[in-house]
Amino acid sequence: MTARHPDDAPVIGLDLGGTKIAAALVAAGGAVLARHSLPTPATAGAEAVLDALADAARAVWAPGVTAIGVAAAGVIDPGTGTVTSATDTIRGWAGTALAAGLAARAGLPVACDNDVRAAAATELPGPHGDGPGITMIYAAVGTGVGGAVAVDGRMLHGAAGIAGHLGHLPSPEAGRLPCTCGATGHLEAIAAGPAITAHYTRMSGTPADRLETVAARAAGGEPHATAAIVLGAEATGRALGGLANTLGADRVVVGGGVPRIGALYLDALHTAFTAELMPPLRKLRPVPPRGGPDAAVLGAAALTRTLPLHHPASTTGAPR
Repeated sequence: MTARHPDDAPVIGLDLGGTKIAAALVAAGGAVLARHSLPTPATAGAEAVLDALADAARAVWAPGVTAIGVAAAGVIDPGTGTVTSATDTIRGWAGTALAAGLAARAGLPVACDNDVRAAAATELPGPHGDGPGITMIYAAVGTGVGGAVAVDGRMLHGAAGIAGHLGHLPSPEAGRLPCTCGATGHLEAIAAGPAITAHYTRMSGTPADRLETVAARAAGGEPHATAAIVLGAEATGRALGGLANTLGADRVVVGGGVPRIGALYLDALHTAFTAELMPPLRKLRPVPPRGGPDAAVLGAAALTRTLPLHHPASTTGAPR
């Protein structure tokens, strides 16, 4: 492990999720020069995932690239480069030596962090996600519920990299529902996309293959579909409102696939959020991410300039 990557070289950014790996070649100024994606072998084990990450890096590699940044699902400790905790979304992911394993395969130095935290850093002003004075809560509501917290412009990592995992806040709406982390009653168990879909099926007795199906049924006036979406949105809004009070947030960002289902979800989230706010924060409203679809890979690329690099035993200059 050595110092940060120089600011004038192109880097590779990798965004590892439970479904897809996105890769980008990113110029020093932040322009995306090449893109590639491939499915995450989420059920094949950690070694297969590391192999796939190396394949993705190889697909966008170009001469002059000397580092890789990885924004990965799970609780990531950037200092050790390891996955300190993870759900079963990626089988066997907890305990993986992410940085060392990828560096060995790619022959390039690697910096790594949690995927949501990397994307959230692009929401802060400053050249590499440093925003003086900004206290921000960032929620990513999708297959799971991820998050990140920045206080006075500094992204919090916490013990073992666990800071910001909003999906594992206790949620009254979740009752005793099992969470993907093994506990019960967490926000993710009622507010994530699959959780909303499952709750709809429990209430209606009618299966749904995905959240978009539930959203379409809600748009058609199906009361159980409407209720499941509203409950998930309200649970998220209340949790974020409480956190905004606790931290004195200047900015609350809500991204991920679930908010994209439309106004029914967003209106319920905003109403629940606003109802929780203490008087000094009454004008605060959640906003969508401004980074667009490239936020995660750009955030991953920026890790090479903000976090420690983990080097392979020997460096070839190109992914093998």
